[in-house]
Amino acid sequence: MNSKKKIAIVGASYLQLPLVQKAKEMNLETHCFAWRDGAVCENIADYFYPISILDKDEILKRCEAVEIDGIVTIASDVGMPTISYVGEKLGLICNSSESALCSTNKAKMRACFEAFKVSSPRYVQINEYDKSLLTALQFPLIVKPVDRSGSRGITKVNNTDELKTAIAGACLESFAKQSIVEEYIEGRELSVESLSWKGNHYIIAITDKITTGSPHFVELAHHQPSDLSFALKEKVKLETLKALDALKIEYGATHTELKITEQGEIFLIEVGARMGGDFIGSHLVPLSTGFDYLKAVINVSLNRFEFPVLGDNNAFSGIYFLCEETAELKTAFLRKNPFEVEKVIQVETLKPVLSSNDRSGYLIYKSDKREMLL
Repeated sequence: MNSKKKIAIVGASYLQLPLVQKAKEMNLETHCFAWRDGAVCENIADYFYPISILDKDEILKRCEAVEIDGIVTIASDVGMPTISYVGEKLGLICNSSESALCSTNKAKMRACFEAFKVSSPRYVQINEYDKSLLTALQFPLIVKPVDRSGSRGITKVNNTDELKTAIAGACLESFAKQSIVEEYIEGRELSVESLSWKGNHYIIAITDKITTGSPHFVELAHHQPSDLSFALKEKVKLETLKALDALKIEYGATHTELKITEQGEIFLIEVGARMGGDFIGSHLVPLSTGFDYLKAVINVSLNRFEFPVLGDNNAFSGIYFLCEETAELKTAFLRKNPFEVEKVIQVETLKPVLSSNDRSGYLIYKSDKREMLL
């Protein structure tokens, strides 16, 4: 008789690979759901099902048949509603479907922020250019698909002509064919990585972010720990906790993105009710804190929780992405560096990035200081 706990993993791309590997390391039976295209986990998971992660009922049927003990994903918003749907039907640990919807739809998220007085940019939800809906907002503006991640369809605009084009492009990228238009906040970008259990939230790390800047703001690097002052870190933590409560997040990892102005004002940009992508949760957090974030997320899904204990090693970790904008990094990719943990050149030809999918490689480091390669 098989005594292994069984875990369903929604998604099978390279983003989910660390999750599948960690689950197998924990001696769990892994059941992975995704289309075959790009499914690098297909031959690693114990069982693979070529089913769209949006097909909630088919995944529910398979999970019910194998009697799974937990369901989880990392670094992907698209699968979150499916996880809540299946989890609720089977009585598993998960956030509610209402919470999942609010955490994956930027317009609903903003409405939750407003209700809980979370500081965030003024915005409107829109499916086509309508001057009457936009009169309250002031340029420059940011246009985003209402339900996508990975910097897809994000554009900063400075005038009406740019705005019309950006709205059309964002709606085209959106699953729901809708976008939000929000006032642009000038300031530094960062994220907060946290873990929740029964509505209690534990801050694990604060990450500094470097992007391409205007107009698409694609991430070029991340660094932990943040070099914010202690006072600003405390303000960031308090605003993050308020945002998580606003979205009714109770369980699992969260990745909260914020901006801080020169005056020290904090604005919540968005919250992902899952581990941060770009290897932030799977690699940078354990490297800088000593905390096995992946294991903790898996354990939460299995109704097991241990209070997060962060290491005392004061390490620095980070990741750099290779693309045309960071061509100067090529020399660091071609030599052996004492601080590197992992590096991959995925595509030899560097190209400009419009979204995170356009990046050509990455270098992850751990050091006794922040390694400044750009």
